Parts: sequence; structure tokens; C-alpha cells
Amino acid sequence: MKNPFLTYGYNGPEYFCDRADETERLIKLLTNGNHVALVSPRRMGKTGLIKHCFSQQELKDNYYLFIVDIYATKSLAELIYELGRTILSVLKSKGRKAWERFIQIAASLRTGITLDGLGQPCWNLEIGDIQTPSASLDEIFLYLSEADRPCIVAIDEFQSIMDYPEQNVEALLRTYIQNCNNARFVFSGSKRHMMGEMFSSPSRPFYQSASMISLRPIPLVSYTSFILHHFEQNGYGISPDAIKYLYERFDGTTWYIQKICNEVFASAEIGQLCNTNDIDTAITHAVEEKEDVYQDLMGRISIKQKALLLALAHEKNEAKPTSGTFIRKYKLTSASTVQRNLSALQDKDILTNENGKYQIYDYFLFFWLNRI
Repeated sequence: MKNPFLTYGYNGPEYFCDRADETERLIKLLTNGNHVALVSPRRMGKTGLIKHCFSQQELKDNYYLFIVDIYATKSLAELIYELGRTILSVLKSKGRKAWERFIQIAASLRTGITLDGLGQPCWNLEIGDIQTPSASLDEIFLYLSEADRPCIVAIDEFQSIMDYPEQNVEALLRTYIQNCNNARFVFSGSKRHMMGEMFSSPSRPFYQSASMISLRPIPLVSYTSFILHHFEQNGYGISPDAIKYLYERFDGTTWYIQKICNEVFASAEIGQLCNTNDIDTAITHAVEEKEDVYQDLMGRISIKQKALLLALAHEKNEAKPTSGTFIRKYKLTSASTVQRNLSALQDKDILTNENGKYQIYDYFLFFWLNRI
């Protein structure tokens, strides 16, 4: 029996919950010539939404569709590497004429592309093989401009370019994108303040260059219907109260709901009605799975950062960490020290800061810290 609650990837509309309005909006914007900045916290389902849109006939029958994840990239060369690799991977399934055109244009990347025994192209390039990033970027955008059908390029974790060592990457990309009439872009990002600055500040190159979509949690009523359907379709039961309890434990965050539903579904039995105890058991299992990872994390941060993280967890993410009351309660030295450690924990992607409210990004880490 296939578990219907996916924790990665996309497997069709049957296993995708709601987002009907967002799907319609995103497709409408792209097919009417707009670039889109798609913003939400991580694990809220941005990539899943993009894949769901890309699976719709209106897009997949008329466009070349590319999803490029640049979260782990550290330089312009690495961005170019991911762009080239993704484009070739997608074009392989579109026929020889499609990928040959890309290889013909991308002359600086050609030496790293070979043919296998079936005559299919293989990407054998290494990051270090990109000797002249400006030339390679020029070739990639030339291909996008001249492709035999319009292109849509979704760049996941787009705010990562702000940390590249090269100067003026934003301005460089903005120039290329502005002059590429055959492609539309989805700039997906999970750091709201960085994405807001990039697209809403008059001093930044991408100012007002894209329509903004902010992804919110899927409504509880939609998730209740989705979860009940898949449990009942497979002969299992789950109480609406348990679904509401799960939803509230994770503030409606998509990936965590999917993960716990996956765990509960895997343990369900015919004739058994899953309840809040089953939710708690699944959460405990999920947290225990990552205990070694969290212990390693705590060993890699400073003693003061660890103390601050524990304090935030025990205050249920509702604290004002630079306030005198908070500092005295947890013996955290001074406001300036706390501020430095807050910044360090943000840089490590352990904390997020939304409108001055600091939160532990990983809910399972939050629950684990509360057990210490």
C-alpha cells in the first residue's frame, strides 16, 4: 500500500493538498508575461506548489519548465553550474533537437557534456570547469532567449545570491532577465526580510520587477478534508480533533503535517481511529530520529548560543530576547551579547526572524530542546 502523505517530491494532484487559488494565480501571472516572487517560510510548500503548477497541461504542453535549487550554492559559478545542469536534464526528455540546440549554444560548457551508449547527453562538468562565468551565463541566457518554445525558470531559495562573493550579482542577473523576452522567472525564497528587501526596496535592481505571492498555511478545513479522505480511502480512520491538534502543533506548516501524517498512516490499523495520542507518538518518533543530529548541532555552537537557544525554546518562541527581563531570567550576560548570538544563530539557519519575532526554524529541534 502506498503511503499518500509525501515528505518529498511531487506525485500528482491526488497527493497535493489544496492551493487551488495559489495555483490559479501563479499560472495566470506567468502565462500573462509576469515574473513572480514567491515568498514563505521554509517547508510551507513553495517547491511543491511550483511542481504542481508545472504539472498542469497549460504549462507543460507549451513551455520548457526548469526548477533550479540554489540553496547550497556559494558563488556565481555554482549558480551557473546548477542552471546548466538543470536545463540539460530537462531537455534530455524533449528530444535530440532540443538538447542539441542547448549544447550548440553553450560552447563554454560543451567539453563537460558527453554522450552515453544510447546517444543521450551526460553532464560531467565540475564546478571548477566553469572558467569564465560571465561567458557561460551569457550562453545560458542566449539559449533561453532562442529556445524553440517559451521557458519558465523557477529559482528556489533565490535570496542565496545575496551571499555570493562577487560584486553586483543582483544587477547582473536583473539585466539578463530584463532582456530575455522568451523566459519568465519564479523567484522562490524562504527568508522573507531578504526577499522583501530585494523586490521592494527602490535601491535594489529587482525593485518592482516581479509580482509578489506570499504563501500562507493551507487552511485547516482543507487539510482536514485531505487527511480524512486518504485515511478513509485506505480503510483507516482518524478523528478531526487529532487533525486539528496536529495542525496547531505545527502552525499549519505543510512539511511537518505531511511527515507526521506519514508516520501515523504507516502505523494505522483497520478499524482503529487514530487520535491525539497517535499524533504525540509520531512526533516523539520523528524527534528521536534526529536526536544524533541535534546533539551534534549543540556541540558545534558556542555555550552562549546554546544557552540562548534553550531559553527561546522554553519561552515557546514568544520571548523578547534582548529585553532585560529575559536576559536576567536566563542569565544571558547582556543585550549586545544576545544580539550577536541571535545573528549567529540566524546565519546558521537555526533561527528565523519575522518582524522582530525570533523563532526556532525546525519544529522538531524546538520539541527536542524542550525535553532538555
